[in-house]
Amino acid sequence: MTSSSPVHGSHLSGVWFSVTPLEVSHGKGCWVTTTGGEEYLDFAAGIAVNSTGHAHPAVAAAIAAQAQRFMHAQVNVFKHDLLEPLASRLAELTPGAIDTFFFANSGAEITEGAIKLAKQATKRPHTIVFSGSFHGRTHMAMAMTTSKTGYRAGHAPLPSGVFVAPYPDPLADDQDAEVAKALFGFDHLLKSMTAPDETAAVILEPVLGEGGYIPAPPAFIHGIVERCRAHGILFIADEVQSGFGRTGKMFAVEHYGIEPDIICMAKGIASGFPFAALGTRRELDDKWPKGSHGGTYGGNPMGCAAALATIDVLTAPGFLDNVNARGQQLQAGIRELQREHGTITQVRGLGLMVGTEFDDPARVAAVTQHCLTEGHLILMNAGTYGKCLRWMPPLVVDEREIDLALAALSAALKAPTPDATTPEATTPDATTPRGTL
Repeated sequence: MTSSSPVHGSHLSGVWFSVTPLEVSHGKGCWVTTTGGEEYLDFAAGIAVNSTGHAHPAVAAAIAAQAQRFMHAQVNVFKHDLLEPLASRLAELTPGAIDTFFFANSGAEITEGAIKLAKQATKRPHTIVFSGSFHGRTHMAMAMTTSKTGYRAGHAPLPSGVFVAPYPDPLADDQDAEVAKALFGFDHLLKSMTAPDETAAVILEPVLGEGGYIPAPPAFIHGIVERCRAHGILFIADEVQSGFGRTGKMFAVEHYGIEPDIICMAKGIASGFPFAALGTRRELDDKWPKGSHGGTYGGNPMGCAAALATIDVLTAPGFLDNVNARGQQLQAGIRELQREHGTITQVRGLGLMVGTEFDDPARVAAVTQHCLTEGHLILMNAGTYGKCLRWMPPLVVDEREIDLALAALSAALKAPTPDATTPEATTPDATTPRGTL
């Protein structure tokens, strides 16, 4: 089921790692249908991309209507009439003084763009990331990614100037001490490897994605932001996976009351249409020399239409209330199962970005497979050791669908665990990438 070998006779690359063997023909809401007519409850949601579910009528209609006007209107040649409306809408939604936006196609493009902007604005060469991070698949983004060696192995040498600071362990008994230790590690990095006046930016996921769906402890993220402000280091929030309602607020940084200098957005922004955005303050954008960054498809009019329609859905009255209610329902149900099954060590998350930590990666693999084959529920894992089962359903999920997912999990937990030597239990790269370029 998890083999990465290409199907015999296929002309597709075999480089993609497959979570399921399914071939799907269409989807609607939280469900996908295979070419054989079987229905599956999709709690992977395109790796947290399908924020409004599959084929949301408002989003599909916006894309179809725009396709009749322009499919591609290259931004260096002329500005189409959805660029400013989308930028204005994002200015209303993003935190604090962020008011200026650059558009691209994927999270990796945006995280790389954020580092390019930070270097231009500060005239400093270095970047600090955190243990467990994932920022993309291009060379610079790989250099900033530390959640799994499988994302980097065989592609060295990677770009230099990236330094890794510790991230608090969510399983530590004394969380205050753990935060203090991580902040000390950050301070030590500034003393020992990259001086403040060499450090352009810190880039942090407010909730670690591929690293295990771990929300940053408030004292930790506030401590990092304070240090950035003290040293003139730009703070970049990578909200590629956590943004656009995923955590129950439009952006995860809102849970912490912090304002980034740069915010990276993609995934849920356009319900699955390839689109991404970088947000910053005008004063920083003005330090980006004209023509020093760009992209052929950035600001694609169909993507802008999809993003505007998606934002309308996400900001409708009561929408985020449902996200929070369903997240609470999900976590409560998993915690009830945790009391019956000691293999679950922790349940954590914000909104519908929920992680279930297990004591054994083989158990996660077995539960995931059982949910797929017996419960027709699609799930994925996360974390450096593959011990986290992550829940990222479309944000339109309803109470009944959460109950169906919990029932599938309950059945999987009661099923016997296969031998830990099975391929499913030992696949070295079982955490699927977020699908960026």
